[in-house]
Amino acid sequence: MMQLAGLVILVVSLLPAAGENSWADMGKAAPVLQVAAGSKAEAHSKEGVEHYNQGHFDVALKHFQAAAKDDPQSAEAHYNLALALDKTGDHKGATEHFKMAHDLGKNNQDIRNSDILKKHLKMK
Repeated sequence: MMQLAGLVILVVSLLPAAGENSWADMGKAAPVLQVAAGSKAEAHSKEGVEHYNQGHFDVALKHFQAAAKDDPQSAEAHYNLALALDKTGDHKGATEHFKMAHDLGKNNQDIRNSDILKKHLKMK
């Protein structure tokens, strides 16, 4: 009987909460983007991409913050920062940086067609 109770607790703890749909789940298929070669954001961006792809979102976040600071006109730096903010649960911050990426990245089809960006900005 004790084993059955333990199994029930384990199974229930593994189930997602009813209706739970985390914003972070929206970005599962959204890849980070490379910044333009020669950008002041390039070094931090490369480091951030490596950590992001390994699932080290908190470390990637710090690099992407530095990249966006180093080159505030880089749409890709803001986009990557938004992805990391989303993954770490800062959805308001993610939306702000997705907006910046959208405004700066008018010629970048990866940004223009990003589902996670569109969802954050409530675009169709």
